[in-house]
Amino acid sequence: MATIYDIAKHVGVSAGTVSRALSRPDKVLPATRQRIEEAAAALGYVPNTVARTLKTQRSGKILVTVPDIANPFFAQILQGAEDAAQAADYAVLLGDTQNRPDREERYAQMLPRNEADGLIVLGHRLPPTAQEIVKRLGATAPVVNGCEFDPALGIPSVHIDNAAASRAAMEHLYGLGHERIAVIGGPPDNPLHRQRLEGVEAAARTRGRLRLLKIAPGDFSIESGYAAAKKLLEQGQGAAPTAAFCFSDQMALGVLAACRDLGLRVPEDFSIVGFDDLASSRYLTPPLTTISQPMREIGVRAVNLLLAIIEAVDVPHQQTLDFSLMLRGSTAALAP
Repeated sequence: MATIYDIAKHVGVSAGTVSRALSRPDKVLPATRQRIEEAAAALGYVPNTVARTLKTQRSGKILVTVPDIANPFFAQILQGAEDAAQAADYAVLLGDTQNRPDREERYAQMLPRNEADGLIVLGHRLPPTAQEIVKRLGATAPVVNGCEFDPALGIPSVHIDNAAASRAAMEHLYGLGHERIAVIGGPPDNPLHRQRLEGVEAAARTRGRLRLLKIAPGDFSIESGYAAAKKLLEQGQGAAPTAAFCFSDQMALGVLAACRDLGLRVPEDFSIVGFDDLASSRYLTPPLTTISQPMREIGVRAVNLLLAIIEAVDVPHQQTLDFSLMLRGSTAALAP
């Protein structure tokens, strides 16, 4: 059965324009409305009965899927998304995918059923249904990525330059005299891990310190940061790192706890840099030096970008926001 997405692709307009033409024809130019009606007849489109009952095929809802709702990193992004959606008279549907492809797909299937007008993916995968919509509609597909930017997805995105941010963090540690630096990253298949590692290695290569890097895997959680730090710091004197750059503040908190349990003082004996600048990071003891992302702004921009696509408004589809290095008490010059 043909959908509004099929009609949109056939005519060369957005799915939102098709929806308006079929449900609120007075809101669409007569020539465009005629082309849409002719395409609907040619494709055998049958209107959704529930939508017809409601006198509109626009649900007034957007769907946001989150890889791990327990991760506080997403809280400010979701707050920004909610505020932007409410300002545009939209409601937000939240889907916690728990990093499971089957749950991602179940949520994506809400789009062709007209249960949501668009999808914001805060993870790094596109489920099959979303992939098919993007393949059919191209730039007019109402699917946007936030945070975990992966060019391979081929969809609009709001993100920071993760490689540049990581390079800034490493240059800070090198500038303090640290040479043996531990890098606690994320899952190898995660684009954030790959992009941040690219920046790390670029900084190390420039300093001629690439062979001294100690890279440990993590999963952005406190527990993985703690486990990686314990393993790295229990090495013999002269082999252990003197500083750590963590690809999330959560992992940096785990490293801070490991230093406490091993009797290491931060920053006198060991320096730590995080990534994200969670609200709690400035209140740790010591306060955490970290890369600050504009998390709330990512949520606002992602929603506004999605709504622009739905409304066929021309805006930049790749939006790179600024980051900053927040210097606090968890880093210090290497003791002689």
